[in-house]
Amino acid sequence: MDRDTRRMYAAVAACAIVVYVGALWNTYAGDDIELVLYNELVHAWSGLWTAFLRPYWSWAQGGQLYRPLPVASFVLDWHVDGPVVFHAVNLAWHAGVSLLVAVLLNRWCGAAAALVGGVVFAVHPVHVEAVAAVSGRPELMAAAFTLLAVYAAVERQSPAWSTLCWALGLLSKENAVVAPALIAAAWAFGFGRPPRDRIVAFAVAWGVVGVGYVLLRNHVLHEYPLFVAPVFVGQSPVTIRLTAIASLRDVTRLLLFPVTLRADYSPGERTAVTSVLDARLLAGVVSLAAWVLWFVLARRRGRPVEAMGLTWLALAFAPVANLIFPIGVLIAERTLYLPSAGLAVAVGSLAANLRGRQLALVVAVIAVLGGVRTALRVPVWRDQNTMFQSITRDSPHSFVSFLESVPFLLLNGQNDKALEAAQIAIRMFPYEPRSFIVGGHAAFKVGKPGLAAELLARGDSVCNTCFDYYRIEADLARQLGDSAIADSLLAHAKQVYQR
Repeated sequence: MDRDTRRMYAAVAACAIVVYVGALWNTYAGDDIELVLYNELVHAWSGLWTAFLRPYWSWAQGGQLYRPLPVASFVLDWHVDGPVVFHAVNLAWHAGVSLLVAVLLNRWCGAAAALVGGVVFAVHPVHVEAVAAVSGRPELMAAAFTLLAVYAAVERQSPAWSTLCWALGLLSKENAVVAPALIAAAWAFGFGRPPRDRIVAFAVAWGVVGVGYVLLRNHVLHEYPLFVAPVFVGQSPVTIRLTAIASLRDVTRLLLFPVTLRADYSPGERTAVTSVLDARLLAGVVSLAAWVLWFVLARRRGRPVEAMGLTWLALAFAPVANLIFPIGVLIAERTLYLPSAGLAVAVGSLAANLRGRQLALVVAVIAVLGGVRTALRVPVWRDQNTMFQSITRDSPHSFVSFLESVPFLLLNGQNDKALEAAQIAIRMFPYEPRSFIVGGHAAFKVGKPGLAAELLARGDSVCNTCFDYYRIEADLARQLGDSAIADSLLAHAKQVYQR
């Protein structure tokens, strides 16, 4: 590796780290609370191996998904130090992924493309949720191992190393399942296609690992219920697909014009599309057509790297698009982390012929515009309070905005308003157990134990395995000096838990 190449990689890594330095002052927010602070698996050294036999979300949190490697990494971080270690590790993963994007581009299209594409990925604002929140680590790890799997297959033609990286990706997050498809696409575009006997070896290795992963995952998760995005609850398969297509407008905006970012896209802020005449569906179709047109033009103009990048984006987005099957979110900015690597490849390839001042100007503009937006977004994940403020500001119509306001209203002594906010959240989306639990707490506070019991019972009918939600609410009650309410919440939870 020559000096210029080393400097190029150093610039990419520096961009990835500098824009996220503020994350080192973040603590825990959102899903971090349940996945780290209230996750007993993370607090014990035994979690290093028992994570492989437990769901990502514990039984007390509803039990779903299978992502043992990130959980094991949380165990290590927990026993080293506080939240600063968690966030420093996230930064290291992000810098590594940015470098891997640059490495692939350097191999396929040269140093200029690698620098531009690497910086695009390093500072893209849509990545903030994945990097600045501890709970985004599965995205980072899955992306890293997927990129390594592609590199090992395409550039090294090694079935063993590529398949090992794929297996580690699958154990990080389910969306790493796309790695074989990405590799096959790269071969189809003429990048590092191996001889037929080596392709057979890849196929056999993928088959063995894929079957083993499915069996292990099913063994761990078979007793737990499946969850879908709140907006899909009670909707028909057609409505789910129409809503998913309409959401492509948001996806396109987030990837190409990431000025407006949100921590939440729940019902109220985003609702189901039930008619083909809905204007949102038209916007989604237009967005999809624009991506297809870009791909067609890249193919016709003989730009295989650009076409490969767009293919990567499509393949990596497919598992989280809600088109093949519904998942637990309609839109989440963190889920665009791996797909956006394809966008970085496509954009980087367009800069392959830039040199000197032109190249420096393009890189500077991307670094400044993307970096400033990213750096300003990082503090949103500072703690639960800053995240709540972001949701109420950016997604004021979401039921989550009302749900998340309840603890803060209780802390400020506005108990009647807290109960009202909980009831609004319940009316907007009556399938979220937390709304009933915080509503029960608020009802106790205003002296309505009968209403509290009714709300808690309704919450149990929605989720009778969400014990940790009760623990979190009981801790809040103790913080307010309400030991009796805390004891009532835990007693109710233990009664339900023991059934």
